[in-house]
Amino acid sequence: MTVMEQHPESPLRVTDPAQVAWDDSADLLVVGFGGAGVCAALEARGQGVSVLALERFAGGGATARSGGVVYAGGGTPQQAEAGVKDSPEAMFAYLRQEVGDAVSAETLQDFCLRSRDNLAWLERQGAGFQGSVPPVKTSYPSDKYFLYYSGNEAVPSYAAEARPAPRGHRALGSGMSGYNLYTPLKASALRQGVRLRSQCEVRRLVVDGSGRVIGVEAWEIPAGSRAARRHARLAHWTDAVHPYAPALADRLRRKIRALELAHAERRLIRAGHGVVLSAGGFVFNRAMLTVHAPRYLDGLPLGTSGCNGAGIRLGHSAGGALQRMEKVSAWRFINPPLAWAKGVIVNAAGQRYCNEEVYGAKLGHAMVEEQGGRAILIINRALFREAFAQIGPGKVWSFQRLPALLNLLFNARRGNSIGQLAERIGLPRDALEQTLAAYNAAARGDREDAFGKSRGFLASMDEGPWYALDLSFASKLYPCPVITLGGLRVCERSGQVLDQDGQPIPGLFSAGRNAVGVASNFYVSGLSLADCVYSGRRAGAQVAGLVRAAKASQGEQQ
Repeated sequence: MTVMEQHPESPLRVTDPAQVAWDDSADLLVVGFGGAGVCAALEARGQGVSVLALERFAGGGATARSGGVVYAGGGTPQQAEAGVKDSPEAMFAYLRQEVGDAVSAETLQDFCLRSRDNLAWLERQGAGFQGSVPPVKTSYPSDKYFLYYSGNEAVPSYAAEARPAPRGHRALGSGMSGYNLYTPLKASALRQGVRLRSQCEVRRLVVDGSGRVIGVEAWEIPAGSRAARRHARLAHWTDAVHPYAPALADRLRRKIRALELAHAERRLIRAGHGVVLSAGGFVFNRAMLTVHAPRYLDGLPLGTSGCNGAGIRLGHSAGGALQRMEKVSAWRFINPPLAWAKGVIVNAAGQRYCNEEVYGAKLGHAMVEEQGGRAILIINRALFREAFAQIGPGKVWSFQRLPALLNLLFNARRGNSIGQLAERIGLPRDALEQTLAAYNAAARGDREDAFGKSRGFLASMDEGPWYALDLSFASKLYPCPVITLGGLRVCERSGQVLDQDGQPIPGLFSAGRNAVGVASNFYVSGLSLADCVYSGRRAGAQVAGLVRAAKASQGEQQ
């Protein structure tokens, strides 16, 4: 059994909690101190609750390594600064198309109505946002821009159902903004009195005779020890090298686990009123992917080492129901370079199957779920040269430029005719010729594009030579990032974990990618972080309500 296949043990059952030698306690225990965990902690602490966060590494999780984009709308100050008109109703009309039935319409409406307030709440914790919008559609804007169309809002088929507006609010700061978002949140939590025990891994829940979750069994590497310093270094380098050398990162993870097993010490920690599981998804757990979403095993896991399903398995061990575990988001972004999005994507039969201007997760879903992972980009020489010009130094991020450059240089098959190109890449000649003829006619304005592509993304490819780039899911030169979207089923009003019968498990809550939420159907940039804020605050507020009720009850008894 590999490190990533290990499962938490069954909960530790105690008949008399008063007889347990607890090492620590708090009203609320937060398991996993990333985006959702820090928001749960901040909300609860802001309402006077004592909070202890338990984190296997240093904190931040996938949030700190993300783009730091929060999906928000309904008329935020940043939208107003950019001259953008938006409303909660328009935001809901768009998101209903993306969210589907992952949550109820009532919950999605609440999410949209609270959007502006949640963004303002983040600002009060120290995060910053701005209303500068890039001039063209991109998967992630440069440091000049901090508000953008982060999903399919402006795609004609979506815009026909909802007035489009840019809602991707990127946290202010240089570089990838996840760090710029998480750092002030963590600092605010610690400043307000949230306690953090890092390098402390929760391996079991503790329940009483009635099944109520009353604490956790954690294993902590002693602070300041040589093992703790080595653990921190290994954890840092593992997540840093993973996008470029996944096999090396896996070896480092095994070293981390060996260090934890050898040096961590057992701690029993009491939760007075609740445990919030906010330890991320399960994209780094190949055993769980094999069971729930085997189609996505060839993807590049996106996140951090903590996204190994531990929190989900903890909740499941206490009777929590799993939901939407087959939902995984594959990101096949082909913009930038913008010229690629003006070409056509075809399948193994030489036929188009998606509007190439859509958000990368939409294209990725169609590629994996509908086309067996095949995606072959066809462009001509004019678009080939345009693409080169668009990825020059200083024009796009290095993580956008390098893959595009590698594929233009080493993954482009050329044909002086469509027939010759089809033969060289193994596609049916007649089908590819018909596909390009129909597309070129739409680009010339002779007919409507079959997939509803915007005029600005259409480019006639009548003149060759032509090029084919194999951007399929299993491509080694163009790895496809994936994240998991399913998790524990929770009550949409409280964030409390539900069992197989839909009944709440006393004392147990979950938030973020640890649980099913707004982002558990189709992914849109910023939607997961926005859900971390929404679901994290929801769980923290619920526990705060339990604390108030308990105090009120004690007061009445006295």
